[in-house]
Amino acid sequence: MSKNLIDYAFNRYSQNGEDGILEELCARLGITRGWCVEFGAWDGKHLSNTYNLLLKHGWQGVDIEGNSERYKDLLVTKAELGGRLHTICALVDVEGAKSLDKLLSTTPLPRDFDLLSIDIDSVDAQIWESLRDYRPKIVVIEGNSVLPPGILQLHSPPKHIGASFSSLVELGHKKKYHLVCHTGNCIFVAGELLEKVDLDAELIKSPDKLFNYSKQFREKLIDRLRRVLPEPVLQQLFRISSKWKKMRRRS
Repeated sequence: MSKNLIDYAFNRYSQNGEDGILEELCARLGITRGWCVEFGAWDGKHLSNTYNLLLKHGWQGVDIEGNSERYKDLLVTKAELGGRLHTICALVDVEGAKSLDKLLSTTPLPRDFDLLSIDIDSVDAQIWESLRDYRPKIVVIEGNSVLPPGILQLHSPPKHIGASFSSLVELGHKKKYHLVCHTGNCIFVAGELLEKVDLDAELIKSPDKLFNYSKQFREKLIDRLRRVLPEPVLQQLFRISSKWKKMRRRS
């Protein structure tokens, strides 16, 4: 058995292998039918880090989506899951009535729930930092993978877009979480559970060694393509790439 979680990566609904990584991580932590939270969730399926757990493993969850049209699609998914999914139509904010703490308090979510997935392409880090009343066992949070280890940056447009890898690792340490995998998303585990993950000692000592340089290369390439190709052409290339990957997995 490999100790490196990236070796378990595969996608059913996720984008960068998170479905397989989270299955393996939950197995190591002894989590069977847990609770998860994801936002912005869209329809609860598209590029989701939690839908595989909800559908295939019987989890319960809370999905939050701020776009009212997309929320209609999320309600369809909610109906399909037979009462195991709680949904909220809201844009999560760092503070106030729309803070994550306030929104989650309206649901039956346990305080020590199992998985939080944050992917809103903006103040992801600031929202995680603002979470006080809940302590998830696992946190999956998107960062700016173009930026290599050693750069500290939080989302503050127009100058800085997204949080850097090192800023997320630093925030994790502040909140007593430890990085256990990097897919483009940073995957953290609560410090009190780290021993169960059975990660290589060198990766615990030096989390920068988990940085996914192949993901950084892809992100840089996409950034350059966006400068020279119209968005519809770029989206068509993404669709072709996705179909090719699915064909390879089936073969």
